[in-house]
Amino acid sequence: MPLNEADTRAKLIDPALRSRGWTEDLIRREESAGAIHIFDGYPRKQMRGRVDYTLRVKVNSAAQPVAVALIEAKSEDLPPTHGLEQAKLYAASQRLNVPFVYSTNGHLFVEYDSYSGLTTDPLALSHFPTPSDIRGRYEQKVGFSLADPAARPLLSPYSGGEAGRRYYQDAAIRAVFEKLARCDSESAPRRALLTLATGAGKTYIAVQILKRIADAGQLHRALFVCDRDELRSQALGALQNVFGADAASVSGSNPQKNARVLIATYQTLDVDSDEADASFLEANYPPDYFSHIIIDECHRSAWGKWSAVLTRNPNAAQIGLTATPRQLEVTEKNSEVLADLAISADNMRYFGEPVYEYDIAQGIEDGYLAACEIVRRNIFLDRSIDPEENTGIERDNLNSKRLVDSNTGEILSVAEARERYSAGSFEDKLLMPDRVQAMCEDLFSHLLATGGPEQKTIIFCARDSHADRVATELNNLYAAYCSRQGLKRAVPYAFKCTAANAGGEYLPDLRGNRRRHFIACTVDLLTTGVDVPCVRNVVFFKYVRSPIAFYQMVGRGTRLDPTTGKLMFRLYDYTNATRLFGKSFVMKGTSPREGTGEPGPEPERAIEVHGFEVHITDAGRYIITMVDGKAMPVTVEEYKERVATALVEQAPSLDAFRALWIAPDARQSMLAHLPEGARSAILLRSLESMDDFDLYDVLADLAYGMAARSRANRAEAFSYKNGNWLSAMPTPTASTVQAIASQFARSGTDALENPHIFSTPEVHTAGGLPALKALGKPADVLRETKERMFAA
Repeated sequence: MPLNEADTRAKLIDPALRSRGWTEDLIRREESAGAIHIFDGYPRKQMRGRVDYTLRVKVNSAAQPVAVALIEAKSEDLPPTHGLEQAKLYAASQRLNVPFVYSTNGHLFVEYDSYSGLTTDPLALSHFPTPSDIRGRYEQKVGFSLADPAARPLLSPYSGGEAGRRYYQDAAIRAVFEKLARCDSESAPRRALLTLATGAGKTYIAVQILKRIADAGQLHRALFVCDRDELRSQALGALQNVFGADAASVSGSNPQKNARVLIATYQTLDVDSDEADASFLEANYPPDYFSHIIIDECHRSAWGKWSAVLTRNPNAAQIGLTATPRQLEVTEKNSEVLADLAISADNMRYFGEPVYEYDIAQGIEDGYLAACEIVRRNIFLDRSIDPEENTGIERDNLNSKRLVDSNTGEILSVAEARERYSAGSFEDKLLMPDRVQAMCEDLFSHLLATGGPEQKTIIFCARDSHADRVATELNNLYAAYCSRQGLKRAVPYAFKCTAANAGGEYLPDLRGNRRRHFIACTVDLLTTGVDVPCVRNVVFFKYVRSPIAFYQMVGRGTRLDPTTGKLMFRLYDYTNATRLFGKSFVMKGTSPREGTGEPGPEPERAIEVHGFEVHITDAGRYIITMVDGKAMPVTVEEYKERVATALVEQAPSLDAFRALWIAPDARQSMLAHLPEGARSAILLRSLESMDDFDLYDVLADLAYGMAARSRANRAEAFSYKNGNWLSAMPTPTASTVQAIASQFARSGTDALENPHIFSTPEVHTAGGLPALKALGKPADVLRETKERMFAA
């Protein structure tokens, strides 16, 4: 009977890879969170996505492994090419950013080279390339040697271990380091552009890039530039977590000269508009002051004054970050669209093509971003007008509308109105109170049908006065609803959140879970970068011409929120804004609906796992644990990062971790330094459904990226990993050693440290203590067996 896929990996592929030099520390299994699909308005999370093997090369034991290839494994009764197209999808689309792709059935393999586009004929797995082979070919392709000084950031380990990073973040970071190293070898300007969807973790990527450059000894002074104070505060907190006081915020009263990493806004540097004169930048930071610059939101305006930050530092490594796709969907030509196209062209002219791209559709498919249900509504709530075609209204169609001049506030007769108003004029030049009321009533009815009125929502309005009217209408609707239902009103419910009324002060309440500040009516204050994970609805009451602005607005809803169970958000489109989505944006499993009801989400559950209170929601899990002396909710992902960071502080490399693990006292001391001691590891093993794995594999996978083996698989691998050692022993001795190793499959590390292991039936029957004495002291043989069990 042919081996299934799992057995093919364990019994055929793993031994073959081992024989070709691919040790455990060079293999990782990448996972995605699992796609989120929407069925009848209700989100369903799918199984996690997984790549069978990512192969990585290491320059030395302390270096960060560099991913160079992936293998798709199939059962032995399938042809070796069976998984090739699936594997190519990951590499060719740059999802994993590796040049070599393999597919195998455990006997034969084929290789696809993404650089040349060539696929080999099937070859015996015994001829699989060695790490040295693939490293040489990789270096040839990328244009530099991993031994070059320029490659040092690529080899610097992740700050806090690999638990916190996602597969695409690793791919993006490697792509930046590869581009900068290649530019060094070619004496070209060191520039790189990253395109990542809002919510994909651009700040995390920026922090890791700067920290690994610093750890490589190549960071002199760095500047992180972002838009607005809110983003500066977010970046400052993230950078200080790894740089401490060496990261500091720049303000108008304090230009900061002592810290190595500075965080500034465009506004502070006085480069936020074409009218700005860059006086603060020029007065405080001379040319070539910075060795590294990261520009967040590099799409934020036309290539104007802010480019002075780059042109004044021509020798700096310069990295641009943007959430805007490279190829914008252009549905009409107007000044805003042309400006967007110019920004995109200027960015790529300066930085070059993006070294890595990760769009909103891919983020949703991977389960890292909230799924989006689009609810399209007619601009005029009038079925006679097609919202797909309409871009304005003729005067003849205004007969039944109440009209107000936006400047004077006077009521207009139809005769006084213009012959034609573009869609962008509504609520800007031409006020239509009946339309505002009808749209608010329609939206409110949708809220009632999808969980109730108290959902965190952002409404994009045409201007401040429009935001005022929308907030007033929704507050009136809410007050009437509460009166009918006999409910206590939340105050405020809907509120204007614009620059004109210092709306940024309301962000903590919008972001928080308190029963107030539910509907934010804004113009552009909330268009970029503001992190509000709990937002359930993004609403377009304004006509949007700019594809860049559109993607920024949509991004306000894409973040997941495990603490509120948020897996999806709704995009209510009253102005045909969704015409600006690119053709690649395809939502799977969605069904159109017009305000119908939906089944409610699964209620949050709280369970106890090894003494921890674990809360389970549709959007994920979080743990109640102590943070700075207070019981706080922490997502499982955040908790894993905390555990990994504590591990790496004790053992900076996998080799160091292995050495501490083998020594019982050292292991206990290491585990004691975890957030809740050894309980932390036991908790994560349960939460990750890894009960068949020893804690060694749970933690090695978590912090160092090693592909975890089950206890049974590790015990089985012991034989082929140590074949030469075992074959040199007398047969009874070898049998006894293998019997000892087999105990690991039952109880893991504890079994190998059981003082009664020699009395177990399997060990006694194989030869027991007398057989082991042929190699020396039984205790020494047992210790060496344990060392070899965990050897790479």
